[in-house]
Amino acid sequence: MSKHDNLVEKVNNSICNTYGRYPLSIAKAEGSRLYDLEGYEYIDLLSGISVANLGHCREDLAEVMSEQARKLVQVSNLFYQEEQTELAEKLLATCSADKVFYCNSGAEANEAAIKLARRYMRKVKNRDAFEIITLEGSFHGRTLATLTATGQGGPIKDGFDPLPEGFTTVPFGDIKALKKAVTGKTAAIMIEMVQGEGGIRPLEQEYIEAVQSLAKENDILLIADEVQTGLCRTGKWWAHQHYGITPDIFTSAKALANGLPMGAMFASNEAAKGFEPGSHATTFGGGALVSKVASKVIDIMNDEKIAERAAEMGARFTKEASLLVEKHPDKVEGVRGLGLMLGIQLKVDGNEIFKALREKGFILNLTKGTVLRLLPPLTIEFADLKAFLDSLDEILSQN
Repeated sequence: MSKHDNLVEKVNNSICNTYGRYPLSIAKAEGSRLYDLEGYEYIDLLSGISVANLGHCREDLAEVMSEQARKLVQVSNLFYQEEQTELAEKLLATCSADKVFYCNSGAEANEAAIKLARRYMRKVKNRDAFEIITLEGSFHGRTLATLTATGQGGPIKDGFDPLPEGFTTVPFGDIKALKKAVTGKTAAIMIEMVQGEGGIRPLEQEYIEAVQSLAKENDILLIADEVQTGLCRTGKWWAHQHYGITPDIFTSAKALANGLPMGAMFASNEAAKGFEPGSHATTFGGGALVSKVASKVIDIMNDEKIAERAAEMGARFTKEASLLVEKHPDKVEGVRGLGLMLGIQLKVDGNEIFKALREKGFILNLTKGTVLRLLPPLTIEFADLKAFLDSLDEILSQN
């Protein structure tokens, strides 16, 4: 029995069967490379699903972890702590928000956003408004509330009834449907600037501007889910900055501590009035160790101009990938995304193509069965992206 098969057997005997895992056992990682138990090398174009934006196992981040682990790790949020305050100041300098709430994941960040929106309406606005409107194709998390907010059906929701009330889903990019859905019970509209799990679908500028206008006209909140799009992924610190809008609340996680579990919810001073001591909390959120690492992540992103790099690399990739549309018009429909949040829309079933790419040493994701989703480390060299495109070209030519 191989090392991989032995591990698979142990996993099947000990861990809940909730993941459709790739047939790979990863032993270590470095930069934009993954290595399996047999020592085979792979180019990572997924980065832990937009988590390792600065690449894997950076020495400078490891040093911060080691040093902080010997000083202070976690003491709860019953105390004032320099590490989380320093991080808050750095994060707020990247955006127009005024306050931040720390948590442990994207689902928790979105849960906090939903709770804040509801409580703000009831306690600050004195309105019985609690409904959250989201878009078809969206993904907001797997807690019961964020699962209900998610605009997808199928296995993700199967068997979890009854789901919580107070959520409405409308068609993607349809402003008329959105306007019709807004009522006196609406507390907020919650959107992703670019849907990730939904197949790398950016919203149009005109639509997003209309959404913000609609929110202001009806005195409701606009929530931007930036869990996957944030922290330079799209070529700006936050994807909503591409559109020139100012959400009342937005969320983050994934790349915040470059692999350590951390999430954050951002809010304007006005929206933040919805919370007060005792109304919401977390045991681990914003602990000293993860905050110190995240603080270093922000420094690196600033110093190395990671947002600008992502924008440049994404533009180069899109230009090169567009040639595949011309060369394989019967198999490739187009390329879309922002920065290094990229999707190649296929006209054919992508499963065999996805498998062939993995066999050639490329780790990525297949969404909706026909979208090759790329979320590489933002520090990746373009030569690796070009190697992927050349291999994809070769595979398409053979099939």
